[in-house]
Amino acid sequence: MILPRLRMQEEDRKVKEIKGGITAAKGFEAAGVAAEIKYKGRNDMALVYSQVPCRAAGTFTTNVVKAAPVKWDQKIVKESEYAQAVIINSGIANACTGAEGYGYCQATADKAAEVFGIPAESVLVGSTGVIGMQLPIDRIQAGVEKLAAAKDGSIEAGTVAAKAIMTTDTVEKELAVQVEIGGKTVTIGGMAKGSGMIHPNMCTMLGFITTDAAISKSALQKALSDDVNDTYNMVSVDGDTSTNDTVLLLANGMAGNEEIVEGTADYDKFVEALHLVNETMAKKIAGDGEGATALFEVNIVGAETKEQAVLLSKSIACSNLTKTAIAGHDANWGRILCAMGYSGAQFDPEKVDLFFESAAGKLQIVENGTAAQYSEEKATEILSQPVVIATADIKMGDAKATAWGCDLTHGYIDINADYRS
Repeated sequence: MILPRLRMQEEDRKVKEIKGGITAAKGFEAAGVAAEIKYKGRNDMALVYSQVPCRAAGTFTTNVVKAAPVKWDQKIVKESEYAQAVIINSGIANACTGAEGYGYCQATADKAAEVFGIPAESVLVGSTGVIGMQLPIDRIQAGVEKLAAAKDGSIEAGTVAAKAIMTTDTVEKELAVQVEIGGKTVTIGGMAKGSGMIHPNMCTMLGFITTDAAISKSALQKALSDDVNDTYNMVSVDGDTSTNDTVLLLANGMAGNEEIVEGTADYDKFVEALHLVNETMAKKIAGDGEGATALFEVNIVGAETKEQAVLLSKSIACSNLTKTAIAGHDANWGRILCAMGYSGAQFDPEKVDLFFESAAGKLQIVENGTAAQYSEEKATEILSQPVVIATADIKMGDAKATAWGCDLTHGYIDINADYRS
């Protein structure tokens, strides 16, 4: 009877994807409404709300030019005892708006405090859209009232919220998972938006994650800060780091598990589940890059160090020449080796093996730094799929890293040439 019990314990450790997103965890509600911030005829404000106070963690843009919501949220995450609501608008970024723009963050929080009966310092805010425009605060405040009337804890409400934060995104991005921790079922759900101005150095665009886990504030922040390095930090669409990049993680403890702290098996389980949510969101953002037709995944294996692998993978994923080759379904592998060569990482180019892979199959393109024998027709077929994977083995060690990007098409220019209009 010992073996079946061991198998059960192994099964308990597995992270399971479930239906839903930001409202999947116990006690969380959401809404999306039309406030006409910039867009007409569509929802452009969203709410994430917890029935009880939450511990909060956040990661934010490293761009020196930080939007007012970033500054506001950094202060709330660092100084407030707890958080309970997030108010998000799309269409206007509230960036480069000075004291007036920051004051609108306060005004938004004050209105939410009034409507929900919670402290203003428990209200986080998020904005995405055009830089330099002031928010129509009267519409924002009216939108908060609409959100309060519309909120509920259904899966559908979470999806409505995920759609309301979109700008040039073509699809909503959401996911929920469950894992057993301390004999309790813990749920983590998330939603994100991002399509252009994606080249983070902490996380990317806007991401909101909720969990009913009981977890210490320090453990919550460490889990998020550490994980963005392997997820959101490994994404690039166009090489532009946004002024508004924010990922917020709220934990309300309603799962009833014993409090999770760092350095424990329960912490490792939580991190594993959080990683699945973050990685999935990161890939959804990369695959939905402005004008993109394919998600481009880059794997570096056989590296001497993790740092080396990160440099190489991101250099390939960010190469405009490589991205246009993927758009053209052209196995122009010289562009990949070139991007590796200027990455700043040291390696022997005459030892590199390179493979292309997709749903259409896998093909070795380069062997020991020179062209392998392969079919150009098969390579084109592989590169014509919606998910394309390039794997480079540099044969120096056991370290590895993965970066995500997308192809670069005329559509990117079409979208961004007149974005403000």
